[in-house]
Amino acid sequence: MTADDIQRVFDPFYRANAAKSVQGTGLGMSLVQEIVSAYGDDIDIKSEIGRGTAVTLSLPR
Repeated sequence: MTADDIQRVFDPFYRANAAKSVQGTGLGMSLVQEIVSAYGDDIDIKSEIGRGTAVTLSLPR
């Protein structure tokens, strides 16, 4: 993911250009953020173009 994609990944209906060929609505990450935020926790995204993206969720026990 590009830096711009990471900044916008939680926007409802956002689809990165690289994901246009994959079916979906672009709601998944915005829904995940809402759920995680409801618990008062956080999501961390690290990405390297050509290598992949890691999404880390912090949830209470």
